[in-house]
Amino acid sequence: MFCWLFYTAFGFVPQKESMVATEKIQYDCVLRNVSHYFGSNQVLHDVSLSIHKGELFGILGPSGSGKTTTMRIIGGFIIPDHGEVYLQNELMGHRPAYRRNTTMVFQHLALFPHMTVFNNLAYGLKIRKTPANEIKARVANALEAVHLENLGKRYPKQLSGGQQQRVALARALILEPGVVLFDEPLGSLDLKLRREMQIEIKNIQRRLGTTFIYVTHDQQEALNLCDRIAIMDRGKIEQIGSAEEIYERPQTRFIADFIGDTNFLDGKVRALKENASTVDANGLVFHAKNENRFEIGKAVAVCIRPERILLGESAGKCDTRHPAHIINIVYSGPMRRCIVELPNRARLKADLDAKDSADFRVGDKTQIGWFVKDARLLPAKAGR
Repeated sequence: MFCWLFYTAFGFVPQKESMVATEKIQYDCVLRNVSHYFGSNQVLHDVSLSIHKGELFGILGPSGSGKTTTMRIIGGFIIPDHGEVYLQNELMGHRPAYRRNTTMVFQHLALFPHMTVFNNLAYGLKIRKTPANEIKARVANALEAVHLENLGKRYPKQLSGGQQQRVALARALILEPGVVLFDEPLGSLDLKLRREMQIEIKNIQRRLGTTFIYVTHDQQEALNLCDRIAIMDRGKIEQIGSAEEIYERPQTRFIADFIGDTNFLDGKVRALKENASTVDANGLVFHAKNENRFEIGKAVAVCIRPERILLGESAGKCDTRHPAHIINIVYSGPMRRCIVELPNRARLKADLDAKDSADFRVGDKTQIGWFVKDARLLPAKAGR
């Protein structure tokens, strides 16, 4: 275990193993048809992805989805049973972690408690026999990059959780790796500090241009941080895209349900139009966007995000409207969530501005509405 932490945190890459010229690199990390087993259990199924140089790329999924195994394969801590891994255009093969141009930031940081911040950062450079004057300059630059210029003489126990996290990030960056791997690094922080560190990590990555691969199970964290995200489930990649693409255009019911919050209406396609289809959801008939071109009679799930649903007078401008009554209201600061029941007894969530929805009461009869473009047809099953 110590060796695993040691090689990962300090990224001991022999200088003779330098990668191909920067101008030739299109991707910093490529996985091709990677599969892996733990005993008889297949945990990765033909995983392929390409991560651009300078990208902040997220790998997101529930527990057991294969995201951590994928990250460890990239870092060289697991050699896949099948497939290929490339870093900076170079095939890794069976190359171990300490010979790959990567470093890692852990959830539990793995800082040396008996060393000052300066010495934590300098340790890997000393192992590489870097000259003392260069060590001093590089540590100073690393501390400046994470805004800890005056804390080099402190010990980890004298730092806040956010400061410790910045030290761990600086230690990963000081060796100038091609790729930095993040293993749910903010999981131990409280919500407010976690949000602050998300902004900090993104700013540092933008400023340095280093490729970050960020593994997390936190959907909002991935949406906030990442340029692109790979959604994993049961050892497979379900979808890769920008945060907006995945949220606005999920390809499966699993993704729509896993990313953010949503409403589903199960039904069948009854008619086709040029840009939409008519759906019958247990007697509730309406139009929905049919990008997947489901045929007449096909069972589908209609996905509508709660923030895209309107109530009362506001619903009058929508091209889809139905009578409804409010059965519950949940106040959450700037928003109110209204739970409404439709004539077919389906229940939908509507997230409304707290000020605009202040007059709604439980038991009110009202109308509910949404626009056709905000109702998306997905395969009926969860895609799992």
